[in-house]
Amino acid sequence: MPLDTAPCLADLVAAFPGAAFLSGADLPARNFHDTSFLPDVAPLAVVRPASPEEVAEAVRICQAHGVPMVPQGGLTGLAGGAHPIAGAVAISLERMTGIEEIDPAAATMTVRAGTPLEVIQKAADEAGFFIPLDLGARGSCHIGGNIGTNAGGNRVIRYGMTREMILGLEYVLPDGTLISGLNKMIKNNAGYDLKQLFIGSEGTLGIVTRAVLRMHPKPGCVNAALCGLKSYDDVLALLAAARRGLGPMLSAFEVMWPDYWQMVTQTVGTRSPLEGTHGLYVLLEAQGLDEAIDSPRFMAWIEAQYEAGVIEDAAISQSLSDVRDFWGVRDACAEFQTVLGPHCAFDIGLPVAKMDDFSRACRARLIEAMPESLSVYYGHIGDGNLHIVALDRAAADQAASPISGIVYDAVRQFGGTVSAEHGIGLLKKPYLGYTRSDRELALMARIKAALDPKGLLNPGKVIDRPASESPE
Repeated sequence: MPLDTAPCLADLVAAFPGAAFLSGADLPARNFHDTSFLPDVAPLAVVRPASPEEVAEAVRICQAHGVPMVPQGGLTGLAGGAHPIAGAVAISLERMTGIEEIDPAAATMTVRAGTPLEVIQKAADEAGFFIPLDLGARGSCHIGGNIGTNAGGNRVIRYGMTREMILGLEYVLPDGTLISGLNKMIKNNAGYDLKQLFIGSEGTLGIVTRAVLRMHPKPGCVNAALCGLKSYDDVLALLAAARRGLGPMLSAFEVMWPDYWQMVTQTVGTRSPLEGTHGLYVLLEAQGLDEAIDSPRFMAWIEAQYEAGVIEDAAISQSLSDVRDFWGVRDACAEFQTVLGPHCAFDIGLPVAKMDDFSRACRARLIEAMPESLSVYYGHIGDGNLHIVALDRAAADQAASPISGIVYDAVRQFGGTVSAEHGIGLLKKPYLGYTRSDRELALMARIKAALDPKGLLNPGKVIDRPASESPE
């Protein structure tokens, strides 16, 4: 028997007047999808709370009427974690914006979940600090979504994932309970570290409303080099040398295969800082404390790698403008949606030594199955994260193509993970068992059932509750 949602909508209208509640013809098109290329779905309604208490109230109302909910933020996710579900209320945190406090003594920033990452980065910079989390969608992604997916980004090799920058967290449980644990202390071992359950849970266990972020000292200087190398063995040699020779200065180690390089420099039209073609391309970044000491040290290290024959050619930054230009080559993947149209985007983790072998095997398998397939490879190789963009130029519907099965089967055979930093959502859910054991999946389902016994919060994403736990 279909659920009668009218009483729930009536209560939501009463609790959220005006533009805080949208339905019918007033539903914004942006809330019909995320960036996963899944077909548009109209949510039952969109609720736009402006405070943690309002988020809790929206959840309580939906819970009381048995209506499912989907948390939404910047909608930049690639795995379908924020994709709407028919018959579900979308709880959008777009009005939950703002930086509530910067504490210089504790080196912390307290933010609301709907605040864009770039706003947070700029606020930290103006206060003399540094937020290391960085990714191409910085201008539109929200910190709540970054926390919900445990985002990685460009500087994980030095600073770690989003998890490492979260000191305190506030969240709403599936029953509408607001839990405020806005801790500022680095050392706090008072019982279970509850926030860890919600970081990376993709809105299936709770909705993040506020967070305390750990800031870092602003770098005294930033140096970068865009290098052309002959082979993947040279890439591994350069990575080992960078870890040894640059030490904690090393903040990024990005690798781009020739197919990616050709795509961004020829199809996208990004200017190449290097002459000629190379077997692989590496973007190195080093953050130092003293320009007078660390910049010459970086230059000397690069020259040593060139003289040793590890690097064939290199463009070395002379200014922060050069650093931004180098990153522009790496960030040009944001234009793939425009130049390629619908495609499959993969975010996988692999043993670093196997990445080139994987790229060759994966490319060959895709071409064997789909002669008109195109795939490009790039990523944060220093922390074991490879990105793939693939499509079958002969297929009208990329989502229905066998690309995902081929890629993830290769990931499983190479001992990798189907998700390094983008989450599971809907798209990777069928392949989660390639990375997690049956016992791990069962434990995840038990946690979901314990916190969300009715299965109303972001249902169908990441993990299902066991049938034995389903309410009658």
